[in-house]
Amino acid sequence: MHKPLDLIGGSRALQAGVAALTLIAAGTQMVRADIIPYANIGSPNLTSYSFTASATGDIDAFFVGGGGAGFDNEMGLLINGVSTGIIGLDNHSSTTGDELDLGHANAGDTLVFVLQNNSLGMNAYSDPSLNVPYDSDGSVGHNHIYSTAYTATSPLLGSIPVGTYVAFEDLPFPGADFNYDDESFVFTDVSVQTHGVPDAASSLTLLGMGCGVMGFLKRRLSR
Repeated sequence: MHKPLDLIGGSRALQAGVAALTLIAAGTQMVRADIIPYANIGSPNLTSYSFTASATGDIDAFFVGGGGAGFDNEMGLLINGVSTGIIGLDNHSSTTGDELDLGHANAGDTLVFVLQNNSLGMNAYSDPSLNVPYDSDGSVGHNHIYSTAYTATSPLLGSIPVGTYVAFEDLPFPGADFNYDDESFVFTDVSVQTHGVPDAASSLTLLGMGCGVMGFLKRRLSR
């Protein structure tokens, strides 16, 4: 006995819908994963960032890596444009998990992370507007960092707590290799705002696809 064509069509539509939603769910999980280290090596990071203190208290930095960099680098911090005077976590002598208290901040204070390049005697900053002197004449962009959330799940960076991952590119533009892996840290009690194409755009796209699939299934199965 043959099944009615509308039931066959509905069944196939249901199967296709389930498969599509499975892919969407998998994609959403990928979006939520910690994308560490920087994924687009060789290409400048087009997303820039601004940072603020999420709570009143000390800003702690935890060293992730950067020992393979040719330059000798250390970490510092500007709070509301003023240096805390604390420099440390040398990329050639620190080990993953080493901690540095960069100073006290009040909730909402503006934070700018500083890469002190001891080899060049110059500083690179998490604020691209401050990097013009660091780069060669005619360079554009001046974004020397990559940042993303660190949730202490995947990857797992030893005992480093949940926080904001920030990784520096220490080579002056335009001759950098754009690996954003010359010194990297996780900072606690830090909020970040992205400028450019935020990661959330991918999630919204997937959500829209899911709604479209469900609407199609509802129309098809109601016939």
